[in-house]
Amino acid sequence: MGRRGQGGNGGGGDVGVLLDTAVRGVVTAPEEGLDLALDTGASLLAASAGLWPAVSRAALGHADTAVGRCWSAGWRPADLARVVRRDLRPVHLALAVDLIAAEGRRHPAAALDRRWQEQLRELEAEVWWPSDEAYLSGFAQRHRLDRFALATALLELLRSWGRLPPIAPVGPAPGHSGHAARPSRPEQRQRGPVAGEPRMLSRIRALLAKAESTDFPEEAEALTAKAQQLMAQHSIDEALLAVEGADPHAPGALRIGVDNPYEGPKTMLLDAVAAANRCRVVWAKEFGFCTVIGFDADLDGVELLYTSLLVQATHAMQQAGARQHLDGASRTKAFRQSFLVAYAARIRERLTEATERTTSDAAAGRHLREDGTAEQLVPDERLLPALKARTEAVDHEVGRMFPKLVSQRVRVSDGEGWAAGRAAADRASLRGRSGEIRG
Repeated sequence: MGRRGQGGNGGGGDVGVLLDTAVRGVVTAPEEGLDLALDTGASLLAASAGLWPAVSRAALGHADTAVGRCWSAGWRPADLARVVRRDLRPVHLALAVDLIAAEGRRHPAAALDRRWQEQLRELEAEVWWPSDEAYLSGFAQRHRLDRFALATALLELLRSWGRLPPIAPVGPAPGHSGHAARPSRPEQRQRGPVAGEPRMLSRIRALLAKAESTDFPEEAEALTAKAQQLMAQHSIDEALLAVEGADPHAPGALRIGVDNPYEGPKTMLLDAVAAANRCRVVWAKEFGFCTVIGFDADLDGVELLYTSLLVQATHAMQQAGARQHLDGASRTKAFRQSFLVAYAARIRERLTEATERTTSDAAAGRHLREDGTAEQLVPDERLLPALKARTEAVDHEVGRMFPKLVSQRVRVSDGEGWAAGRAAADRASLRGRSGEIRG
């Protein structure tokens, strides 16, 4: 575990002031003056090898403040990494993960909600350096950078984070109170069962893993349809628990990255999955993510199913191959855009159909067990009002988090791509219309 430097000689205080000045100059510099600000700041920081340990200690101290400011502005670990991944280079991402890990030393695990901890594990954010004074030297050696190149990367990263605006939070920042969090569990996105999660979700995860791996479209369709039915049943069970007062949770939210290429159709696919599971989607195109609002168990299912369907859709799209116009010019981009839009539209229809069927069965007292078999129970007249109340609660939470929304439509320009996308969705998974995306 790294340790904080305690004061120190060699101009440590002056180095801190110098670093703050360099960062401020880079963050506030206009684009036309950025190169000069970066060269000036990096040159000053890298000028003296003797002060490099003090620069290292000051950099981690400054990063604590910068990262903490992002947490207070609604950002989360995966969000900061996503911004860096989209806009900068791999070395910046490695630096970002380290700075997130360094700031994380301020917070005990109990101060972090489940999804926050999952994001840290997925990023592999760990303190590997022996002391804060040795951090920059160790990083430079790992990535074969000289002091000037590393100082430049540090300033570029802090500029990127320093210019982020506040966004709607999707959970409490470390050390702040919020909705009660469910117990933490190991990596959510790993394939196969996960210790500590509801058995129904483990079963859904296993079904989707099989759907992704099979070479038989009919089997993938059946497996994905069964996964959606189990997700719908899990949501129904959670709604009835809430009626009984056994589930204190209110609607929550999570963010899912949606990157280019074809970010519009991918968002449509996510919206289709969310709508079928009583969740709502808000797209922040400029940051490359969507916020999904819903109840906790539904959010878990949406993330699982969307990830699986995106894998299946990408595989089917690549198998469909490239396309050319008669004159030889490529029309692959238009074909694939239309392919994915049609895929999302058909998935919406099939998922909605599966949810409606499961809900109708549940209202009639037919309960879907975790193993996929059904049992007959006494119909519960509280079910439909409970589901309606949860939908209204989600809509209210969307209005609270995002009081101003606009609609965007994704256009289709290739009829062959549309037909191929619907056919692929029929082969892969699960029925509404091509809907609007909120963002």
